[in-house]
Amino acid sequence: MREDSERRGAKHLALGGAFLGWLFAGVQLGLMPLASLSVSKDLMGEAFNPTAAGSWFANYTAALMFGAAIGGILLGNFGDRFGRVRGMALSIFCYAGFGAAGYFVRTQEQLLVLRFLTGLGVGGIWPNGVSIIAEFWSDVSRPMLAGMMGTAANLGILVMSQFGTLHKVTPDSWRWLMLTAAAAPALLAVLVWALAPESPKWLQSRVAGTLAPAKAPIRELFRPPLLGVTLVGICLGAIPLVGAWASSKWMIPWADEMGGLANPGYKATTQAYWSVGAAIGGLVGGYVGSLLGRRWSYFTISLFTSVITIGIFVFLEPLQRGFLPVVFVQGVIATMFFGWLPLYLPELFPTRVRATGTGITYNSGRFISAAGVLFAGVLVRFFEGDYARVGAITGLVYALGMFVIWWAPETKGKELKA
Repeated sequence: MREDSERRGAKHLALGGAFLGWLFAGVQLGLMPLASLSVSKDLMGEAFNPTAAGSWFANYTAALMFGAAIGGILLGNFGDRFGRVRGMALSIFCYAGFGAAGYFVRTQEQLLVLRFLTGLGVGGIWPNGVSIIAEFWSDVSRPMLAGMMGTAANLGILVMSQFGTLHKVTPDSWRWLMLTAAAAPALLAVLVWALAPESPKWLQSRVAGTLAPAKAPIRELFRPPLLGVTLVGICLGAIPLVGAWASSKWMIPWADEMGGLANPGYKATTQAYWSVGAAIGGLVGGYVGSLLGRRWSYFTISLFTSVITIGIFVFLEPLQRGFLPVVFVQGVIATMFFGWLPLYLPELFPTRVRATGTGITYNSGRFISAAGVLFAGVLVRFFEGDYARVGAITGLVYALGMFVIWWAPETKGKELKA
């Protein structure tokens, strides 16, 4: 009885550490969409203009994406070698420390470097957190827990939007966001390192001597028999990430531009509507994947997300009565992907390379996302700051998911690989 109680306690500590780690990463993800125009107005001074500010928003986002892509691969590999708990703690330390350093910047370039370094930690928490949850909990529980991980980052984005609602983010007042976003995760990193239990499957793998040495996980993923699923997984992770950062996230600076100084809180309200919907979508994404099967669920989510995202940018605009409700619905549908991915990606890989595999398949998409965001920045300049056209064009990426998913294996009903 006592042993069962200790085992349950260990499982919940692991879940709590992973969930909060990804939630606070979401706070970092929601920071620059909310603050970017205010940052540019402050740091650019008289040189500010909406087109240049849009390019800087694209640059900040791309820097975070590049950092997250590299961090997800390196820190996922770290988790396979040294343990999921150490990987989670190191990731949280990374995004908390470099995120807080943004308080002291004096130039756009300094902040750009720090957003890249912050991204290392944001990318690293996901593969380690998803792996430890998949390895602690049974197949029956995993759709629900995948949904919890899918909604965690979006809850973090919601938290950031509420900060912006309660305390208006302006060119004279944005630095406090950097410290606010870092305080709680710094404490969490210490608690995870000290208290969270290690994955039993990872420990068993170590004892059995089956854990691959040093760089072997990455080599194994890019050669048969895992090469095919690795490449498909990268595509499946990339599509929703590119769509989110190259298209969906443009709704926030678009709302900021339309609200202007007369309504500085409108951007935070828009982000709040989206992130409430996103929290719901991430939560149910795992259930949808379990109910419909991995293939049909991804296909359906791709179809509806492409339709509603393009529709917002083509038929609506900020400050219209219907804008915020439709933004909410888009948040629900578009983020079902992020409850689906933590359910599906760990199912593709055996324990010895699971964190590296989920890190590569999810975070490699961030390289593509960064390229997509930079492309969106080019479109902003080409269309002279017309965020609606940019969002509509880049929203087409979601439609690709309807085709890519049919190259992915169906894993519904199959046990997690040992």
